[in-house]
Amino acid sequence: MTSVASFKSIRLIHRYIGLFFSPAILFFAITGGLQMFGLHESARGSSYVPPNILVHLSQLHKKGTLYLPPRKAAPPNSAKPDGPKPETPKPPQASPATPTPNSLPMKIFFAATALALAVSTCTGIMMGWKYARRKLTVLLVLAAGVLIPAILLFV
Repeated sequence: MTSVASFKSIRLIHRYIGLFFSPAILFFAITGGLQMFGLHESARGSSYVPPNILVHLSQLHKKGTLYLPPRKAAPPNSAKPDGPKPETPKPPQASPATPTPNSLPMKIFFAATALALAVSTCTGIMMGWKYARRKLTVLLVLAAGVLIPAILLFV
């Protein structure tokens, strides 16, 4: 059987691991929720231009870096205006009988999941603060959870 001292150690480890990783959990919950609705990219034929901050945060979420790769230049048109145009394969089209699934309900569910994760993380931080005897340790671990990834990002 596990002793009371073991459970106390497990609770402390859980508290400090949770506090250390809570800034990253909040980051991924918020940016993932925004990406669910495609707010980080512009769609073809749309006039929407995403804010640079969302583009860079999405890049950090997906690739682990803030730096965007350079955009590929559009290939030069090899056909002459009066010459024959090269045939481009047309993408397959869904038949009219095949219904396309509505992804909005799933997007709403995952956005609610991201919101619940963010709220749960915030309440965990509050509980970690309220029930800690060493408030300075809580602040230091939480600050380390912000500073260490920020330092690693620019190394």
